[in-house]
Amino acid sequence: MASYQATVEWSRNGANFLDNKYSREHKWHFDGGVTVAGSSSAHVVPVPYSNPSAVDPEEALIVALASCHMLSFLYIAGRGGFVVDEYRDEATGKMAKNAAGKVWVSEVTLHPLIQFSGEKIPDAAEIKALHHQAHEECFIANSVKTEVRIGD
Repeated sequence: MASYQATVEWSRNGANFLDNKYSREHKWHFDGGVTVAGSSSAHVVPVPYSNPSAVDPEEALIVALASCHMLSFLYIAGRGGFVVDEYRDEATGKMAKNAAGKVWVSEVTLHPLIQFSGEKIPDAAEIKALHHQAHEECFIANSVKTEVRIGD
């Protein structure tokens, strides 16, 4: 099986760390050479100690689930003879407290909008089945306990 690596890099840059007033901005470095600006969510740590324009871990989890689902869906659709022209998903996530009182991403809802073409266009039942199979095969969905839903 494959293994994956990414690097997270942060520096205090002289801020007084002990008063909790330091920047949460950091960088994510991926093996293909891409660097992404990361930060805590402004919902968790107020600005200016977080940067709302950077990607926060909660958003990264949501997009990882949406991306994995999409890639699984595209593979399964193609294998089934369906031609997908476009796929867009404005995925959302909800935070909640679990039974132990810990905050977690409790639910992610995918909102895929898909354009098909060709001689074989799936009906609503076939699309639902494609999504079900994509969810079952998505590596990321199989790795988390967050509920993943397909919205309307």
